[in-house]
Amino acid sequence: MRLSLLALNPTDSVTEGFLPAAARLGLDVTLLTDQPDAHRRAYAHTTADLPRLTLVPCDVRDFREVVGRLTALAPALGPTGAVFTNSDHLQTQAALAADYLGLPGKDWRAALRVKNKALFRQALTGPDRVLAVEILPGDAPDAMLRALAPLPFPAVLKPREGVASEDVILVTGPRELLARREEILARRPGAALVAEEYLDGPLHTLETLGDGHTLHVLGAFRTRLSPPPHFVEERLDLLPAPPRPHTGHVLDLLRALGVGFGVCHTEYVVQAGRARLVEVNYRAIGDQCDLALAETLRIPLFEHVLRTHLGEPLPAELGARTDGRVRIEYVCARRAGTLVAAPGASDTERDGVRLVYRPLRAPGEEHPYHRTNRDYLGVVRATGTDQDRIDRAVADFLASRRWEIV
Repeated sequence: MRLSLLALNPTDSVTEGFLPAAARLGLDVTLLTDQPDAHRRAYAHTTADLPRLTLVPCDVRDFREVVGRLTALAPALGPTGAVFTNSDHLQTQAALAADYLGLPGKDWRAALRVKNKALFRQALTGPDRVLAVEILPGDAPDAMLRALAPLPFPAVLKPREGVASEDVILVTGPRELLARREEILARRPGAALVAEEYLDGPLHTLETLGDGHTLHVLGAFRTRLSPPPHFVEERLDLLPAPPRPHTGHVLDLLRALGVGFGVCHTEYVVQAGRARLVEVNYRAIGDQCDLALAETLRIPLFEHVLRTHLGEPLPAELGARTDGRVRIEYVCARRAGTLVAAPGASDTERDGVRLVYRPLRAPGEEHPYHRTNRDYLGVVRATGTDQDRIDRAVADFLASRRWEIV
């Protein structure tokens, strides 16, 4: 059977997670991407076991091009059994292509609803509402100020379809918001933005997997962010196994949004005893958290995700381990410059803790300072069953290594 996978740039989730899972399932993979050369380079250097893979150049942001390419390829490669993507940017396109081909998939309306942050905020009402104002590129300043009048400050300004906290910033008032808007539009000409109520409080995630009928909770992380006004994820800790407070409420909100097929990564804070959604990412949690989660739960997580898109029902019980702990720590650049010293990749296991370090930037590379996850120099993922041992292992690793930017 053939899996058609849509992708932009290569990611660890695909290279180390979904492609090896496809190989274990015996699937051939047609990978449609607008960056074929980047994927060729990534797969030439990976040690992961990959399936038989056909790379197809395609404007994957345009669902019409995706449908056309898949239809044109069918006589030579055989029919597609599933259309899948783990990209934030391509969920609606994949859902539309699957629907056109009569294949299982996400409801494209739900995929669009959670990707478009203006639609997302409009979809939840009553006590679950978060005040938000959509700001379009042609909006005049005076009209914007009138529209912003009901919004409490500080507020968060962000791109309507943004990801990875890029150009997400806390603003203290309407005038600062207008100034920041101009800065963002200089980097993103023509971008639509959203200004929304600032949800202050500890950030949590909920990781779910569903087949349209059964919805499983995989786990929950607590996230540490950089200080305002930016929102860079610096550390995540897997929380003790569900049930947890507010899990049921978050699941109800996901159902109200139409989310329940495949894997989903949801972020929320708790205010006044209620979970308030920050965002819903209709894909697996990234930046190697999904790899650590699969390892800790000891379930074929990536295979389960692909099977849902092949039309197979999920088991009533996943059989996941419940005593595992995870800590993910990102080593972040704090300035622009050239990385001149950094440790290489390593895998160690001691005192019941497996610690994996993967560099994300090579010595000699020069980069600006983004204030997003583009500033990550490397990622530490530590797994085990004892949180204190995990914390000591990470602290010792970070203290004994050196990252230098000049």
